[in-house]
Amino acid sequence: MDFIFHPWHWFISGFLIALFMLVLLLLGKGFGMSSNLRAFCSICGGGKYSSFFNYNWKKDSWNLFIVIGAMLGGYVASHYLSNGEMPEISESTRLALQDLNFSSVNSYLPNEIYSIEALSDVKTWLILISGGLLIGFGARYAGGCTSGHAISGLSNLQLPSLIAVIGFFIGGLFMVHVLFPFIF
Repeated sequence: MDFIFHPWHWFISGFLIALFMLVLLLLGKGFGMSSNLRAFCSICGGGKYSSFFNYNWKKDSWNLFIVIGAMLGGYVASHYLSNGEMPEISESTRLALQDLNFSSVNSYLPNEIYSIEALSDVKTWLILISGGLLIGFGARYAGGCTSGHAISGLSNLQLPSLIAVIGFFIGGLFMVHVLFPFIF
């Protein structure tokens, strides 16, 4: 049972994702996290305000369990299946963070962004709000999110998903190498 407390190799999760996608393909279903937001808005009565939310969400209700499972799985993994140690980051990443005035004490979660104290900064709120709006707009405009296009769309060999994934990568590289140093 000791193996469960250590990081697993990437090919284990890759294999499990491929297996999951095969089952979804055989069942004729698609996968994506942003579609759950549409279902949730529909459940809460969003159809009264926009025809986009006026659809039969019950046929996609199985997908809501994926969101619940992701949240529960993250909680269980972090609270019961972890030794509490943060994974190490490379020295080049540590130096790049220092150049942007980020501490590397908390590894993947710099305190300058991911702490209660950071929420007292107006700049942090502007970044969170504008980032959330851009992600929401992008997911709606692209017809899905990164998980939907990259996992489900590519496994179905859909050209729009390939174009979207290429756009996601270009946007991510632009953000990290151009906008991120400018913002911070």
